[in-house]
Amino acid sequence: MWLVLPPSATLQTVAIIAIFVLGSWSGSVAERHFHASDPGPVVIDEVMGMLITLFMNPVGWRGAGAGFVIFRALDIIKPYPARQLEKLHGGVGIMADDAMAGIYANLALRVILVFGNRVIS
Repeated sequence: MWLVLPPSATLQTVAIIAIFVLGSWSGSVAERHFHASDPGPVVIDEVMGMLITLFMNPVGWRGAGAGFVIFRALDIIKPYPARQLEKLHGGVGIMADDAMAGIYANLALRVILVFGNRVIS
């Protein structure tokens, strides 16, 4: 999805919000279906988290790969307030912790780009 979205902050924001809303609804449905909290087959939260990670970051494939590694590490570690957001009810909790991890990963990727003084391609 990252490759097909134009470099427009408005369109990317709309896509992220739409996926958050859809993921919150479908995550709640999946929790009821699988009788589990944050069931493994639900991956729309990771898709949204990566879109947030790459939001308006001028990177190519290597940069996207670096963003993925950073995002996954932060999604596993769940720094404050991601762990608290995960405890929100239903699909909102499924989506919110990944949104926070994506925000942190986006900022980390920006720092790498600034201090690397180049675009990761």
